[in-house]
This record gives sequence, C-alpha cells and structure tokens, in this order.
Amino acid sequence: MFIADGWKDYEVLDTGYGEKLERWGKVILRRPDPQVIWPADNESLWKKADAHYHRSQSGGGEWEFLKKVPEQWTISYKGLTFRVRPTGFKHTGLFPEQAANWDWMSGLIENAGRPIRVLNLFAYTGGATMACMKAGAEVCHVDAAKGMVLWAKENMELSGLSDKPARFIVDDALKFVQREQRRGKTYDGILMDPPSYGRGPDGQVWKLENEVYGLVSECAKLLSDDPLFFLINGYTTGLQPAVLKNLIEKTVVPMHGGKATADEVGLPISGSNVVLPCGASGRWQKC
Repeated sequence: MFIADGWKDYEVLDTGYGEKLERWGKVILRRPDPQVIWPADNESLWKKADAHYHRSQSGGGEWEFLKKVPEQWTISYKGLTFRVRPTGFKHTGLFPEQAANWDWMSGLIENAGRPIRVLNLFAYTGGATMACMKAGAEVCHVDAAKGMVLWAKENMELSGLSDKPARFIVDDALKFVQREQRRGKTYDGILMDPPSYGRGPDGQVWKLENEVYGLVSECAKLLSDDPLFFLINGYTTGLQPAVLKNLIEKTVVPMHGGKATADEVGLPISGSNVVLPCGASGRWQKC
C-alpha cells in the first residue's frame, strides 16, 4: 500500500461506524467514510469534534458546527501550504492521502537532473501541482471547475511558488489533451485524478468507467521521448489497483516501455495498526 505517513498538520484520529475523525491543523472534523465498517477504537475522542458532516438520505448533506470553526484556514506539508475549508460536499479542498504520490513524483523530478514538464489533469486545488512545482517542474494545471483553479492559484501563493513556471487552465481534460497533441506539446510526467462522475465546463457528462481508457490512451501520446512518470488515481470501488495497472500496461507501456505498478492508497490511523484505505493509484516510470 502507498501510505501517506509524512503529515504533521493532519492526522486520522480514529475511525468507526462509517465515519472518520480527522485533525486538520487545530480543527477536528467528523466525516462519513463508506470504507469504515468497524467500530471506533476510542469513543471519547469523538467528543472533540468541532464539526460533523451529516449525509442526507436524498443525496448530499450538510455540516453541523459543534464549536466555532473558521470559515477557512491553512495546513502545511513539507514546505507547502494549503488553504482548507469545509465545503457543502463534505470535502475540504485537499486529499491528504495523495501526499504519498506527491512524494513519489517529487523524488523523480528532483533526481531527474534535467528540466521536467508535468501535466496535471482533474487537478482540483493543486496539491500535486504544488508538490511538482516545488520539486522543480514546470506544471500545466487543468481542471473543468474555475473555482478549483482559483483555489489552486491561492495555494501557489501561500506556498511561495508564484515565481515558478506554471499554467492554470479551465478546460475539459480530453479536449485539452487533444489540442496539446495538435500543438505538438509533450510532457515528461502526466498525472490524473478523474472523478467517478462529473460534468465538464460545457455540461458534458463524464462517467469514469466509460471514459478513462480513451483518456489514458490519448495522454500516452503526449509523453515525451524520455518520459519520467505517469500516474492514475481512482476512487471508484470497481477500479481496483489491478485495473489501473492494466490500463497503463495497455496504453503507456507499449509506447514507452518502463514498468507499471499499482496499489491501494492509505492513511495511518493514530494509535492503531490499522490503515484507512482511500482509493488506489496506478504508477508508471521509465526503469
């Protein structure tokens, strides 16, 4: 398992009964997690929650603020700073488990010994973008939601990376990739974090299992002659690590060789030997 165990400003305090209790800096949030099908280890800890997200039976949900919580605040990871805030869809603007992949990509970029260009698709608020920029890469950050791209730019400023080379694009991922092909652009590293279901800026429907193979195939054509890495993240239950590995084996490997690996991504639970599973990642690198 790829485990994000380098955090100081974030931790999973406990899990139980379909929920997780997390510390985001000084704020403690209680959120649903369908992977948690076991009882809590420390019932008393849950009384410390500052806010609790309740799912609605009709879809969505809302936050119950049990104590005074800032509208937004910042947390840090290895020299990067991110703005977080509770949103109406239970998210906070950051997926802490992805730090395992940030570290992997950063290490490859830092050790490459040459300029590296990275394409980040479905880039959200830019956790991976900031990690790659800090490691020395030039990054193209693409997301269909304008608000997420603006949030990513805030994170860039907070992390002191405004002077680094980067492009921030609001666009549909596949359309952007195809345009880059026509322009003759290439990238040394490509990563994507596609949602299970969503809509593009023009209302087009995205359903992961129907679209991901075609997208990965097109992205493989954008890799440079000497590529460094390729990463696919998956949160859909049906996309097990082996599925992501197979996608890479059928698209990237025939064109560029190298080696594909895949595993679950997880977060350690404080005071426990249990790891919270948080999806899966398929990785490729040139050996």
